[in-house]
Amino acid sequence: MRLAGNEALVASGGRPLHSLREINALGSEEKERIYGTLLPPRLLAYLDIAPDSLRGRDGLKRVEVIAPEGIGIVRLEVKAHPSQRDTVFFLELADTQFRQMELAFCIIADPRSPRFDVDRDSEGRDNLFASLGRNRREEERAMKAGFFPNQTRRGLQLFGEFFVLFERFVDALGMEMIVAEPLTYDNAIRYEKYGFDYLTGKRLMLEIDREFQPGGVLFRRLDGSSPFRMPGMERTVRGRSWAIHDGIMDEPWDGVRIYKMVGVHAGVDTFPGREPEMEEVRG
Repeated sequence: MRLAGNEALVASGGRPLHSLREINALGSEEKERIYGTLLPPRLLAYLDIAPDSLRGRDGLKRVEVIAPEGIGIVRLEVKAHPSQRDTVFFLELADTQFRQMELAFCIIADPRSPRFDVDRDSEGRDNLFASLGRNRREEERAMKAGFFPNQTRRGLQLFGEFFVLFERFVDALGMEMIVAEPLTYDNAIRYEKYGFDYLTGKRLMLEIDREFQPGGVLFRRLDGSSPFRMPGMERTVRGRSWAIHDGIMDEPWDGVRIYKMVGVHAGVDTFPGREPEMEEVRG
């Protein structure tokens, strides 16, 4: 164990657990108990979910644990009510072949806040994080509301609380490294805050910072040709992220892989000159 006071994760019979695959081989109740520890208590309180049963006051399940036996993948979906389309908390984790933990997705959204349909096309179909087409009208509304690319609702300010639980969970499995693939520029910057460094893409991040400086290629392209390319957007993480989402770079955002050693903060900051922004709305 790298984290002080942390204990190894063991099954009810006392057998040590070292991977998601091993957890997924357990009975459904035990799997739910173990994976339920990844849910921030403040999230459960906000949605009035009982920590022991993961149900609401009406007795209906609010948390779905998808953890198929035989593979090392888990997905947690938390909804304010089972009938609702959107999840409040969505988490997907995976074992890697190198005994690392992959943080594939973590989305935390306030179900009581207005929704922006940036994830839907004009026919209401999922656009897979804008890879199948963008809803520019909704994107512009979301950006003006202070949101980041691909964000549909305001966050609950819970990612930091989740990440503490997550890192201790990874440590309890005896793993030493967390890996992830940020889907947007702002995600990469946010992960830096939590201690991540780059497996690939650090040179790109530094190049982005350099080219958004006065006189740089990306700085010159903030020419007001679209709402997502307005002068001054280079000064904030949010502004840069929307410009990159709009295709301001010569190549699409891709190939950035990050990692964190459990218990270690890498101290990386690829945008040291950024201006303070309004209260964080993601996570």
